[in-house]
Amino acid sequence: MEALAELERIQTRILQRITDLEFCYSSSAAAVADSTITSTTEVRLSAILHANGVKDFSFKKVASDYYDWTLEARRDVLGAPSIDHLCKSIVLVNTQAPANVTDCSDRNYSKYYVAVVQQYTARFNAEAVKNFLYMVNNGKIPKKKFNLRLAPEETSKKLTGYEHNGVTCVGMKTDIPVILDEAIAKLNPDYFWLGGGEIDLKLGIKTSEFVNFLNPFIVKCS
Repeated sequence: MEALAELERIQTRILQRITDLEFCYSSSAAAVADSTITSTTEVRLSAILHANGVKDFSFKKVASDYYDWTLEARRDVLGAPSIDHLCKSIVLVNTQAPANVTDCSDRNYSKYYVAVVQQYTARFNAEAVKNFLYMVNNGKIPKKKFNLRLAPEETSKKLTGYEHNGVTCVGMKTDIPVILDEAIAKLNPDYFWLGGGEIDLKLGIKTSEFVNFLNPFIVKCS
């Protein structure tokens, strides 16, 4: 009986996997049909990447219901090696910065930061970023003057020019300092996916080239 029950469990997993794949490819049919159409955003960001020596990158158009898919289906449609390689960019605001710190002119003590983190398999640790920035400033700024929180959506859009789920740190309206989660820097293979400037556009990029281009702070923040 135990052998029969185990066989049934294996069959159930196989059927679920088949269902995920069917959903992934049927739902992305429209995106595939449009794959020859290059958006102005893709053209603009590609030009920026090429101009800054980034060669190993690609854009992928996804279906409008992409965020309704299982994580495995999203991984498969992007051709990512694992769910760990699916990442996102979030805008952070230092709510305890003094009144004279209003912009991003000082990357060590900026009003705003963009953190690139793993989207589904890790939790962002704001306290780790706070401690890192305190250290970067050689302890000259009190820890109580650091309090990194997710910026309101309207603030994020104003600073980056991108909508929710489309945020990327390439070609932002504002030159915001970037923080890259150390876990992403250690991914193998070193190629990850993040927002591509539009809700249904994703950008895949080689980690080392991303680092050379944007010179992010690499912080263990998950």
